[in-house]
Amino acid sequence: MKILALSDEVVDVVYSPRAKDRFADVDFVVGCGDLPFYYLEFVVTALSKPVFYVHGNHDRPTQYLSDGRIIDSAEGCIALEDLTARAPDDTGSVLLAGLGGSLRYNNEGIHQYSQGEMHRRALALAPKLLLNRVRHGRFLDVLLCHAPPRGIHDLPDRAHTGIDAFLGLMQRYRPRFLLHGHSHVYRNDVITATRYFDTQVLNVYPYRVIDLDRTYV
Repeated sequence: MKILALSDEVVDVVYSPRAKDRFADVDFVVGCGDLPFYYLEFVVTALSKPVFYVHGNHDRPTQYLSDGRIIDSAEGCIALEDLTARAPDDTGSVLLAGLGGSLRYNNEGIHQYSQGEMHRRALALAPKLLLNRVRHGRFLDVLLCHAPPRGIHDLPDRAHTGIDAFLGLMQRYRPRFLLHGHSHVYRNDVITATRYFDTQVLNVYPYRVIDLDRTYV
């Protein structure tokens, strides 16, 4: 079972006529925020695989100049903000949940939150995760985020400080993976995979193919 995870940047090898061949073995795609809607729409069309996504702190509605329409979602894709979902595979399903956005650092972005607001969003997911446990025997497989958890792959400036609530979610619900972007990586020595309790935290910037049966840390 493989996931193509995208975040923060349009990548030529993905935004390409050859994407279908290059990523033929991917079962579904996730977007971890700050991605143009046209990019996600291209991916869902080119690969013919489900695409789930959350918003980044720079995401905002787009107005088409041709007809004045305001677009606030990626057509054909599944917005996973504050929701849970199942991604089908040959053996059952992968349980997903999404909490996008970043820590609030100015008044310009609609997908910015205080630490307290992120805690409340995490609490609001609890009934859905408990229902997963009743129906499927586990809470969650993949937590899809934009910002990283506090102290894991985050940065010292306020805009890139991690989210406290994600630590509690991992401790309580033990997802197999937490996938995030937001922290851009430009050097090979930057840590992008960290284990926290039972969860493998992966920075997917700008894209990463993830084998759910592999251990990364």
